[in-house]
Amino acid sequence: MSVATVGIPRALAYYIYFPRWRSFLNELGVNVVTSGLSNRQMLDEGVKEALAEACVPIKLYFGHVLSLKDKADYIFVPRLYCLNSKTLYCPKFLGLPDMIKHSLNHLPPIIDTMFNNRYKGFLARRTELAKSFFQLGSKFTNDKLKILKAFYRSLKTEQRYLELLQSGLLPNQAIAVLGGAKNVNIAYPEDSLKFAVLGYPYHLYDDFINVGVLTKLRRLGVQVVTTENLPPGVLARQKHPYPKDMFWTFSDRAFRAALHFFREGRVDGIIYVTAFGCGPDAMVYRLIEMESKKYPHIPFMILMIDEHSGEAGISTRLEAFTDMVRRRKKGV
Repeated sequence: MSVATVGIPRALAYYIYFPRWRSFLNELGVNVVTSGLSNRQMLDEGVKEALAEACVPIKLYFGHVLSLKDKADYIFVPRLYCLNSKTLYCPKFLGLPDMIKHSLNHLPPIIDTMFNNRYKGFLARRTELAKSFFQLGSKFTNDKLKILKAFYRSLKTEQRYLELLQSGLLPNQAIAVLGGAKNVNIAYPEDSLKFAVLGYPYHLYDDFINVGVLTKLRRLGVQVVTTENLPPGVLARQKHPYPKDMFWTFSDRAFRAALHFFREGRVDGIIYVTAFGCGPDAMVYRLIEMESKKYPHIPFMILMIDEHSGEAGISTRLEAFTDMVRRRKKGV
């Protein structure tokens, strides 16, 4: 019996859930392949196939799927709805499998397992999560005990992933460590600047889509900390004066992280990376911008990206912002 191969696009929720998915599938004896790093060809192919009104990350996701069509027996495009009983994922995550199926031709079968967990209470949420993984695992084996073991192994992998993130690693570094890599830490001088760089994970950790923002900051000698480096409890404790919490998961996380970094005051500057055409984000970055005015001692900048973003323009803005913060810190 041949071993099945599942392709997972290196985009959108990849930066949050890939270790969990890979661990689960590998434990079932399934090979996992990912699309390559994002590039211009992927984006161009995605732009041709996706709706013109779609945001850049969705267009890029289409390109990642296309790059996997001849490399896998299945492509995993889960329906993400709710995983914390409070906030929902943007509708594009829920409708993504249908957009892919009805827009792209000659693809392998799409696995579109639903992850919907709006239940209150830890046990209820864990049970509902297990059901989703059993649905996924049943596509490759009828052995329920094997699926259960794979599920618990995936939970352990996810816990290890979160520990790596909270130790200061960024998702790409933590994923590399889980894959066996070593010496991924970057050493910074004690007097180096420290910036909080916030935004949705698929904006921040894809060097192509954000034109290398994090890489450029490291080259400028800036230590970077992001939302994913914060323990969940820190985010949950952030209170705000608005009558309602954020409706969307990544929006809520980004906003709470911004509140934390402004209030804690242990960063030299905050940069928010947003994508043109993202409806929820258009509100989030404005709210963060309003909050920033309460903390004039912490420099704040918004970087907006789209499929036409140029490297020179982004580099110039980052260099100017970094230089301004450095001069300000030295009192020049």
